[in-house]
Amino acid sequence: MSELHPATRGFASADRYERGRPSYPAAALAAIVERLQLRAGRTVLDLAAGTGKLTRLLASSGAGVVAVEPVAEMRTELERRVPGIRVLDGTAERIPLADGSVDGVTVAQAFHWFRADEALREIHRVLRPNEWLALVWNVRDERDRLQAELSRLVAPLEHGVPRRHERDWRTVFDASDLFEHAEVRTFANVQEVDEQGLVERITSISFVAAADDATRAEIEARVRALVRDAELPIRLPYTTELYLGRAKVVTEP
Repeated sequence: MSELHPATRGFASADRYERGRPSYPAAALAAIVERLQLRAGRTVLDLAAGTGKLTRLLASSGAGVVAVEPVAEMRTELERRVPGIRVLDGTAERIPLADGSVDGVTVAQAFHWFRADEALREIHRVLRPNEWLALVWNVRDERDRLQAELSRLVAPLEHGVPRRHERDWRTVFDASDLFEHAEVRTFANVQEVDEQGLVERITSISFVAAADDATRAEIEARVRALVRDAELPIRLPYTTELYLGRAKVVTEP
């Protein structure tokens, strides 16, 4: 993991990530499947696949799925959760696939960790011409009181760590010579958890998981205090954001 941001060491707690993180809504998956034309005979790359939260949904489309993930513990959990797919060690900036070898690329909950220009070049390299890249994030809906309080709780720990909210991701495609921006879509999503599930949701955040034991213990105690008398299940609303861009055909000078 030497090429990765130091905070990614928090992802070594892959079992906690798997238990704590929400999945993606059916409507978002349907939009990805339709735009990337995922079906038998097509191949999709799930880049920075983590424990396979999106990977397993992509596999249900009938397309061949290749998962690339740089964190060894995440790959182990992914292989356990999504058996039978091809799982490779690699990064967005160094994808271990041949030129023009995939029909679509997805990146779920991860593009903010990438060196964007390098990653886009590599993604464009492995994509066949005129095919699609989908960027997906589950974003806490801070109109909800509890979600807003959770965001305030973890904010002091995120200094210097790449975060989704630091950038308007439409500009990734708008500024690129390799991709054209097509559309942005949003979907409602809800995660239902109990108290322990909420603790695992928050302690699965990279910079919380990578913090020292005392800091994590304090965060856990404060999370439990927020929901001590809450009615179960605890409902956590999200907005799932989907950004879609198509690879341009680039003519060599």
